[in-house]
Amino acid sequence: MGGGDAAMTGIGDDAVRAQYESYPYPARDPADEAHRLITGSPSHIHEIEHFVFAGGRAGALRALVAGGGTGDGAIMLAQQLADRGAGSVTYLDASEASLAVARGRAQARGLDNISFHQGSLLDLPGLGWAPFDYIDCCGVLHHLDAPEAGLQALVSVLTEQGGLGLMLYGELGRTGVYPAQRAIARLAGDGPADARLALARRLVDALPEGNWLKRNDYLSDHLAGDDAGFYDLLLHSRDRAYLVGQLAAMTAAAGLSITGFLPAGAYDPGLYLDDPELAARAAALPPQARWALAEELSGGLKTHVFYTVRRGNDKGGAASGFAPGMVPVLREMAPDRLAASLAKSPRLSAELGGVAKQFEVPDGAAAIVALIDGRRSLRQIHGRLRAGGAKTNWAGFAARFAALYAVLHPLNLLLFAGAVLD
Repeated sequence: MGGGDAAMTGIGDDAVRAQYESYPYPARDPADEAHRLITGSPSHIHEIEHFVFAGGRAGALRALVAGGGTGDGAIMLAQQLADRGAGSVTYLDASEASLAVARGRAQARGLDNISFHQGSLLDLPGLGWAPFDYIDCCGVLHHLDAPEAGLQALVSVLTEQGGLGLMLYGELGRTGVYPAQRAIARLAGDGPADARLALARRLVDALPEGNWLKRNDYLSDHLAGDDAGFYDLLLHSRDRAYLVGQLAAMTAAAGLSITGFLPAGAYDPGLYLDDPELAARAAALPPQARWALAEELSGGLKTHVFYTVRRGNDKGGAASGFAPGMVPVLREMAPDRLAASLAKSPRLSAELGGVAKQFEVPDGAAAIVALIDGRRSLRQIHGRLRAGGAKTNWAGFAARFAALYAVLHPLNLLLFAGAVLD
């Protein structure tokens, strides 16, 4: 998801804020809301229920989008909550231009469950707002002068049982960005933003083919895209990138535990290792070491999207086993269409961490998928299959579902979430 990056204070803040007044990011047109809802991660309601509330229903969620930019996360979550008839979103960003775009998008959708505020996330502890059940901070912390202070400010307004959805830049996937930023700064100086942008585009076109930025295919969308994305990538006055271990340390210092990176498959070193012995060694590592190893093997993770909760509440999703009362849900997939596809071919193709792979679902997967509607529990799905003639007992069904989950969950297609009740 595209977030805002202007909620900050201190040396350099005026330049950062000015950027997002001139180039609200990401570039969005409220008129497009008539044609589509942009969805992504973090802050999809099913992800929140899986990774923050351990598969339980979010209820009347009180959410904060801190550094909301032009509104992708806020609009997606507000629409999902409106569709359920419960919950609200508080939007906060320092850029007046970005806020205007986000507000226009909400008005185009007729959403009345968002309140809009202009300001810095660093001021949250003193605003007197009631704590939030969920906080989105996407693409913001890495632009702060002190990201750790920003995270602490967010935690100060988080409920005891709540959680955060975060996105920060990944160091390895941004190879080539920072030398290019320095080169542009040397040549462009302190001229007007539009002149610096024009010069930067000329420089990128003139780079030799061996330059690391030219060789990094993971950044091609920003390099060939609109001015806001290009400026955000190469002309930003302040940003930094992180390794997985650094993110784990920063969240731990704030009293948080990471419940999952998305998509989970990109953070599984087994995705990148065909050698059985190496894969076995990787699988034996603790979670944080596996995530870090996957990042090192991939080299293509330019952003890190992940969920955190307060330390001690890290029970997100299906950590071990599948209880009969758990409710599975497909994220952004119609069960009938996916089931029909799997009935024709048990293989799914996807690219994770820069690696294209084929994944094969187990026998009988289509019949299970067809019954996953976000309301039926595993017990009810098992009962429907038995009523239809399947002779599988609970243990057999649980094993089949586990095999299906092992394929679809790493692709961020299958989660556990609260039932959507009429």
